[in-house]
Amino acid sequence: MPPPANTKRAPSPPDGGWGWVVVFGAFVSIGFAYAFPKGIAIFFKEIQDFFGTSYSEVAWVSSIMLATTYGAGPISSILVNRYGSRPVVMFGGLLCGIGMVSGAFCTSIMQLYICVGFITGLGLALNLQPSVIMIGKYFLKRRPIANGLAMAGSPVMLCTLAPLNQFLFDSFGWRGSFLILGAILLNCCVAGALFRPIGPGTASVKTPVTKEGRGALKQEVTEDAMEISSPTNLPMKNKTEEEGDRDCCEKINQYLDFSLFKHRGFLIYLIGNVLMFLGFFAPIIFLAPYAKHMGIDEYSAAFLLSILAIVDIVARPTTGIIANSKWVRPRIQYFFSFSIAFNGTCHLLCPLASSYTGLVIYSVFFGLAFGMVCAMLFETLMDLVGAVRFTSAVGLVTIAECCTILLGPPIGGTLIDTFGDYKYMFIKCGVVMVLAGTFLFIMNYYNYRMLAKEEKERKAKEEDPKTVKKENEGRSNWIKETTQDGPELEPLREEQEGPKKEVNGLIEV
Repeated sequence: MPPPANTKRAPSPPDGGWGWVVVFGAFVSIGFAYAFPKGIAIFFKEIQDFFGTSYSEVAWVSSIMLATTYGAGPISSILVNRYGSRPVVMFGGLLCGIGMVSGAFCTSIMQLYICVGFITGLGLALNLQPSVIMIGKYFLKRRPIANGLAMAGSPVMLCTLAPLNQFLFDSFGWRGSFLILGAILLNCCVAGALFRPIGPGTASVKTPVTKEGRGALKQEVTEDAMEISSPTNLPMKNKTEEEGDRDCCEKINQYLDFSLFKHRGFLIYLIGNVLMFLGFFAPIIFLAPYAKHMGIDEYSAAFLLSILAIVDIVARPTTGIIANSKWVRPRIQYFFSFSIAFNGTCHLLCPLASSYTGLVIYSVFFGLAFGMVCAMLFETLMDLVGAVRFTSAVGLVTIAECCTILLGPPIGGTLIDTFGDYKYMFIKCGVVMVLAGTFLFIMNYYNYRMLAKEEKERKAKEEDPKTVKKENEGRSNWIKETTQDGPELEPLREEQEGPKKEVNGLIEV
C-alpha cells in the first residue's frame, strides 16, 4: 500500500537564498497595499470641493478601500490555497490598475466608492495576504527580520507617494493622476512574478504530519484492523457514511480553518486587533488635511507624511531585529501590546501641537509607533497559530477587522464635521488604541500563565504512562518466567507499546 499523500514532508524554509528576492517582491506588494489608501488622501480636499461632499463622505473612499483590502482576506486565502501566491498577486495587480484607471472617469462620489474603493481595494487584498504567506514559507528562524524588511515597503511607498501625488495633482489634476497611479500599480504584477513556489506543500515541516497526516494514519490503521477483525462489510458501510459527512467539513476546513475560533491566543489577538483598528488608520488619513486646515501649504502638509514614512522605514526593520532577539521573541506579545498603547498615547498628545513644528514632532513619534505595530502585526499572529494555520488565520482576522477599519475614518470625519475641529478625532483614536493595548497586555499575561500551567500538566501526564510502562514490563517479565514466549503474548506487547506511541504523538504536536 503506498503512503498517504498527507504524510509527505513539506519542504523546510530555506531562511535565505531566493527568499530575499521574495522579501523584495513582498516589499513592493505590501508597500502598495498599506500605503496607497493613505497616499490618496492628498486628493481628498480637491475631490471634496469637486463633488461638493463632506469630510465623512470623502473619507469613505479610503475606508472602503481599506475595508475591502482586509475584508477580502478569506477570498485571498482560498485563492492562495487553490492556485498559489504568484498568480493571485499578479491578478491583484491587474485589478488595482483597472480600478484606478476606471476611477479617473468617475462622475460621482458613489462611482469612486466602487472603482477606487472596492475594485482597487480587492486588488490590494490579493497582494497583501499572499505576500505575507510567502514570507512564512521561505523563512522560519529569520522570519521576524524578513517580516520587518517586507513591512518597511509601506513607509517607503508612503514616503514616495505623498510628494508624488501632490506633484501629479499640480501637473495633471486628480483625474490624470489616477490614470498614472493605475499604471504604477501594475508593478504589483512584476512583484508577484518573483513569488516562486517553494514546493507543493506549505512552509512548515511538521504540520501536515501533526494535523492531517497523523489523523489519516490513525484512520488507515483503524480501517485495516476492521477489515482483519470482521468478516462482514457492515463496518465499511458505516465508515462510508461517516466519510460522506466528514467530507463537507474537510472541504471547508481545507481553505479556512474555523477551529481557530477555539484557539485562546487567536481569540485574544482577534478581539484586541478589532478594537485597535477602530483608531489605527484615521489619524494618518487626516494628517495632511489637518495641516491644510491649520493654514499650512500643500507641499508642507504632504511632507508630514514623508517625515512619518521616513521614521517608519527605520522603525520597522529595527523592530523586527529587536523582536527576533532571544530576550523579546519568547514574549513578543507584550512588545506588541506596548506598541499599540504607545501609538494611542501619540494621538492623545497630538492636539497639543499648535504649529507646524509641533506636527513634525508628532509625525516623528507617530511614525515610530506606527512602524512598531506594523512590523509585528503578522509576526505575533504567526507566533500564536503557527505557519501552517497562518493562511486561514489571516483570512479570518482580516474579515473581522474590516468592520472597524470601514467605520474608523468615517467616524473621525463625522466628529470633524460635527465639532469643526480635528482634535476630537485624534482623542477618539488615542483612547481606543490605549484601551486595545491594555486589553492585549492583560489578556496575553493570562494566556502565558495558562500556557505555562498546561505545559506543567502535560509533563505530569507524560510521567504517568512511564510508570504504567514499568509496571507492564514487570508483569511481562513475570509472565516470561512462568510460561514460554508464544504468539498469545503479542497482544500484550502491543498494549504495552500503545500508550507509548500515543504519548510520543502528543509530544510531537
